[in-house]
Amino acid sequence: MTKAIVITDVVTTDAGEHHEKATAEQAGQTESSRTVWESAEGIRSGVWEVTPGSFSSTRPEYHEMCQIVSGSATIIEDDGTEFDVQAGSLFVTPEGWKGRWIVHETLRKAWVVIPFAALADPRRSAE
Repeated sequence: MTKAIVITDVVTTDAGEHHEKATAEQAGQTESSRTVWESAEGIRSGVWEVTPGSFSSTRPEYHEMCQIVSGSATIIEDDGTEFDVQAGSLFVTPEGWKGRWIVHETLRKAWVVIPFAALADPRRSAE
């Protein structure tokens, strides 16, 4: 029997141990991430948290859906377009997306990553 995976409070659930943010633009910014579910095709979902600061971000070969559950940030896309996110914001960064995050207060998101290759699954085209 397949069972649901339930996190009763994504704001307070353990998001894993914090480590230095690899793409941080200043020392001391940390992040944590916990994968909650992963499919055989590499589709994954989980919880991520990052402390204040700024960092560069890319989406090579995958799409990501983000639901912000706490904190706030400004996201600046490569073309200069800016948008603010906070608890309640939902957005998608598609494969190939590039930008920069400026995190104003510790931010936490629930995420779903869909590898570009998972969309080209030959089993899907046979349906």
